[in-house]
Amino acid sequence: MTGKVALVTGGSRGIGAAIARRLAADGADVVITYASAAHRAAAVVKEIEAAGARGVAVAAQATDAAALAGAVERTVAELGRLDILVNNAGTAPYGPLEEVTLEEVDRTLAIHARASFLLAQAAARHMTAGGRIVTIGSSLAERVPYPGWTLYAMSKSALIGLTKGLARDLGPRGITANLVHPGSTDTEMNPADGPGADEERGYTALDRYCSPDDIAATVAHLVGEGGRNITGASVTVDAGTTA
Repeated sequence: MTGKVALVTGGSRGIGAAIARRLAADGADVVITYASAAHRAAAVVKEIEAAGARGVAVAAQATDAAALAGAVERTVAELGRLDILVNNAGTAPYGPLEEVTLEEVDRTLAIHARASFLLAQAAARHMTAGGRIVTIGSSLAERVPYPGWTLYAMSKSALIGLTKGLARDLGPRGITANLVHPGSTDTEMNPADGPGADEERGYTALDRYCSPDDIAATVAHLVGEGGRNITGASVTVDAGTTA
């Protein structure tokens, strides 16, 4: 990926940070966005630079349309181009259906669906043939094995339609769009030694959590040369939860 420029949203921790590190290791320059933890974002930028790539951190709330557009424009202004967009920023609302508030619904859909659409729209204006868009979904869009996740599953399911639509809109220009569905992944939001981890692990076929690097490896394949003929696809990395 030498010479390529990637924008990874929510890149200061977890899956986003792993993706940013992997793309940098593969030769891409990487811009990450973050919501609040500037020190964490700075640490990821240092890791990107240690890999020999250029790194930039941009503060941008996923609910702020102007900030998202600004992140795309800053990427192009500072690094000269935009080849890869990874829509990763997310939230994880959980709780009884009857207790979900309208504010939670609006915020979750804004972060997962609206932000991904707006970023793809803005990025497409700068991408040329060979461009790649990858969005991070969830295996809960395919199977919901326990209660409390209706809002989350709904919002992630919207990304399937987004990805298929992008594939058709951008395919004639040689730009691909794909969706990666992680299952239970060992992050701060859902640690593999957390209170509910044994139950989640029990739903997998391999009896283990994924690591952020597992998700990053799949993203790297999709945005690399090996993924040039994959578009409109949903790739699930969940240790067999949906098997």
